Amino acid sequence: MAYDVVGLGCACLDFLGIVPHLPDQDEQVWMSDSTQQGGGMVSTALVTLSRLGASTAFVGKIGDDMAGRVVKEEFNLYEVDSEHLVMELGASTSVSMILVDESTGQRTIMAGGSAVELLPSEVPAEMVASAKYLHLDNTNRQASLAAARLARDSGVPVVLDADTMSPPGDLEDLLRLTDYLIASKVFAKELTGLADPSAAAKALSCYGSTVTVVTLGEEGSYTLAGGRSFHTPAYSVDVVDTTGAGDVYHGAFIFGLLRGWKLEKTANFASAVAAVSCTRLGGRAGIPTLDEAVSFLRARDVEHFDFEDGAQDRNG
Repeated sequence: MAYDVVGLGCACLDFLGIVPHLPDQDEQVWMSDSTQQGGGMVSTALVTLSRLGASTAFVGKIGDDMAGRVVKEEFNLYEVDSEHLVMELGASTSVSMILVDESTGQRTIMAGGSAVELLPSEVPAEMVASAKYLHLDNTNRQASLAAARLARDSGVPVVLDADTMSPPGDLEDLLRLTDYLIASKVFAKELTGLADPSAAAKALSCYGSTVTVVTLGEEGSYTLAGGRSFHTPAYSVDVVDTTGAGDVYHGAFIFGLLRGWKLEKTANFASAVAAVSCTRLGGRAGIPTLDEAVSFLRARDVEHFDFEDGAQDRNG
């Protein structure tokens, strides 16, 4: 089966709790709500795409433990194909403990678990080559490079979630194989040394991406393509938790690419879907369906969103 999007990257399990404030040392605080949900950059983007109606498959490696089984079960729940999710005996799945500040929705993340690297030989070449898009993050670097080279040779566009530089290693090789680079403002500043998003996007585009986006959290995003640029503001919502909002943005952005929308429309849609996801606890519980995203935008009188497919102009 050929999928709309094949993603290769990190999958983990998140434990989240809402607290009145982040505790000091030896202080006890009571959680007003708590949950456990799957997490990870590419994996949450794929869940977003699936919720919006795209066909998706995840490629990666986790441990054969309780957390790993929950991760796999959640992929199945959201109809993300996990046939190529390798569960390695004796390894532990990455787990994050996340405290969410009730007053702001901002969070503190504590991550742990052994690093379980997917091998380049474990990348399903035929699946990657037949996809419409390949989505990667900065993890599983050697496998990601192998998948990106397969995609490039097969004419499959590569979308990269650039959220952290660690470890830098052969990061530049991956950037040169990327068609759509969507970087966090932290990554953009770390790599380029430029705090201004427009200047950072221009510097990042020198690696060869056709479209370069710098995400700015509550300040929206900045897009550079084909020699022109634009800023997309974030939507204002009653924030419960911002966990996974960037990952959701990536998934919704790729959905716009699948539909052939203009980049302004795609970035606006991604901003809206990410905003809706912040209204519930956890990175996935608040991800809207396409109908829910449409309703959100229409309630805000976004009249130019007709949600019809269109000819893709990759240069913007």
